[in-house]
Amino acid sequence: MGNAHILAFYITICFVAFIVSKIVIAVLLYQRWSRKRKVFQESLSGGKMVLFRSPTMQSLTSEAFLKKTMKLTNKDIIGSGGYGTVYRLTINDSISFAVKRLNKGSADGDRGFERELDAMGDIKHRNIVTLHGYYTALHFNLLIYELMPNGSLDAYLHGKLREKYVLDWPLRYKIAVGAARGISYLHHDCIPHIIHRDIKSSNILLDQNMEGRVSDFGLATLMEPDQTHVSTFVAGTFGYLAPEYFDTGRATAKGDVYSFGVVLLELLTGKRPTDETFVETGTKLVTWVKAVVDDEREEFAIDNGLVDFPANEVKNAFSVAVKCLESEPSKRPTMAEVLKMLEQIKSDKPISDS
Repeated sequence: MGNAHILAFYITICFVAFIVSKIVIAVLLYQRWSRKRKVFQESLSGGKMVLFRSPTMQSLTSEAFLKKTMKLTNKDIIGSGGYGTVYRLTINDSISFAVKRLNKGSADGDRGFERELDAMGDIKHRNIVTLHGYYTALHFNLLIYELMPNGSLDAYLHGKLREKYVLDWPLRYKIAVGAARGISYLHHDCIPHIIHRDIKSSNILLDQNMEGRVSDFGLATLMEPDQTHVSTFVAGTFGYLAPEYFDTGRATAKGDVYSFGVVLLELLTGKRPTDETFVETGTKLVTWVKAVVDDEREEFAIDNGLVDFPANEVKNAFSVAVKCLESEPSKRPTMAEVLKMLEQIKSDKPISDS
């Protein structure tokens, strides 16, 4: 009889604990919902959506857009930029966008939002990811970008897509030319000129045709045509930054040229600039490739995934990369010259020293 009472007591305790836990979870879920609703309402009351050039969004109201945005979860994350998280936002079966969310209150985040707007507001180019518009609210800012269905170059060279899909030489060449064309447009055709400051393989996105497009302008700096540089804090990604940038803190177009040279080496070798094999040997991708090219042994540096390619084209591409990676900035070509040299590769003519 005593054991029965004890058993009943334990069952009662477990039942009460179960009920209490359900109540606690319900309260927490309600508080979470309440916070989201408060943010949603505050965003609606003080929010503003601005669209630049997107016929597909003209019928979308701010409220409908924000409702979709508030339902985004970690499962929708497709990347992260310098100052924000990027989500895939699906409106319907045929319309999706990449939305970068930047929380307000952070000086870096606010500056990143302003930089992207300053740099991207008027740009329309086939090799630069299109900014459709933005939404600014009390607690956060949103940048609404064209969705790039094939992800980033980094994912194909170093990430989860490498084992599933090996980029052949024609595709790598196409991506290199596309990215060069986009950067050249920023440097030479935009007024004021735009220095990207964070050119790297993860910021080269691939559209439905596997065309390379430049993205993420959170560190971009505007430079008037009569300027040679812009003094700023050193920022970017280790392994891609030009050596003089560390010493001077001056952002220049030639710094972007150097970074593009590193990306070109990634396309050729399949290695990251900070690959572990280089750490072990006390060297880095740039110095290793320069030594290989000096010895005319480019075939030893080529990505193992490249099994069938025109040797002369690959050799010329190595030559272009090395020119971009000159230690002295004045010896590097401009991006317009880099683009011209890359396009020249297909003509079977030797690369000139312009």
